Amino acid sequence: MGPTLRRYFLWEVTVPFLFGIGVFTFILLIARMLKLVELVVNRGVPILEIGKLFAYILPTFLEVTVPMALLLAVLLAVGRLSADSEIVALRTSGISLYQMTVPLALFTLVVYGLNMFLAVYARPWGNAHLKAGLYEIAKTRASAGLREHVFNDDFSGLVIYVEHIQPPGDRLGGVLIADSRDPNQRNTVLAKRGFIVSNEETHTVTLRLLDGTIHTFMPGETSYHKTDFTVYDVTLNLAAALAKFSQREKEPEEMTIPELRAAIAERQRAGKSASGELLELHRKFSVPFACLVFGLVGIPVGIRPARAVRSRGFSISLIVIFLYYLLLTTGETLAQKTDVPPLVALWTPNVVFLLFGIGLFLVAARERPLAIRTRLEHGLAALRFRSASAAPR
Repeated sequence: MGPTLRRYFLWEVTVPFLFGIGVFTFILLIARMLKLVELVVNRGVPILEIGKLFAYILPTFLEVTVPMALLLAVLLAVGRLSADSEIVALRTSGISLYQMTVPLALFTLVVYGLNMFLAVYARPWGNAHLKAGLYEIAKTRASAGLREHVFNDDFSGLVIYVEHIQPPGDRLGGVLIADSRDPNQRNTVLAKRGFIVSNEETHTVTLRLLDGTIHTFMPGETSYHKTDFTVYDVTLNLAAALAKFSQREKEPEEMTIPELRAAIAERQRAGKSASGELLELHRKFSVPFACLVFGLVGIPVGIRPARAVRSRGFSISLIVIFLYYLLLTTGETLAQKTDVPPLVALWTPNVVFLLFGIGLFLVAARERPLAIRTRLEHGLAALRFRSASAAPR
């Protein structure tokens, strides 16, 4: 197979691959994009900061959508060549399916390397910087750190609940604060409304509450004191909250491979379970390996002739993707809640689809050039007969 044909095959698979990445990533990102837009519209967060958050989120989704796009690309490329009888012509010329697979295999290996980079380096980097970026936003726009109907405990000794946040995010309605900063008393503050006053120089934010009550509980007493107020200020120390965040332990999805191995060894020495770290370690290799599996499955499935190549390619790719990630999700759940080893849980989908793809490929490769040539001649004869029958006399 000459270099011209190789470039031709590579071009046929590259275009739908890029198209698939765009489509699948957009579909999975819709929910996150709406939340980011809400931060811009309702909370006044600068678009540049939102762009950074989007860049941090993207590697996590690309790690999943790249194998999807590869499967779709192989199905569409091979399906289009098969529908136009180009595959039959090549095999009639003596080019075997194994030879035609070489450029597709090279493309699959490149995509596999890209996905390994996303899993090993880009996703941990994005996850770590995403949380740091959210806290930077909270530092410049404190209201972005508060969400409606969520108990916020980012500030030491305080739990804050807000019923309603009015755009652009500095006016609050229905505020509840549980204040345990003073060990000698516990205060529960209820206010009808309030607003946020931030001070960037001192890294403090003041919640100025209006029209509310304070319920004070003293240790050792059976009663409590109730105080009504018109204005009450609660000062939040953002610097302390940020320091707490910077000193926290990394989550497994934020760790690189050496960090995961060190964390696993440390937890095992301490006699603790390292299932979360083991799952993440195997995931970094099993999900990118899906590129190789999908590439193998896509060739024999796509080579079957069909009229509606695109609709069939999308349908088959969605079915295969659904089954694969259903097995993967089930395995992760079993590994988290039972004694199923992470190795078995995360690699079973790859093994199942790998065996399935090898079987389909061997069946497709058994067809001999002579049989293909006979079928092609019969097809051309039938086409000439139909043309002659339809011609006017």
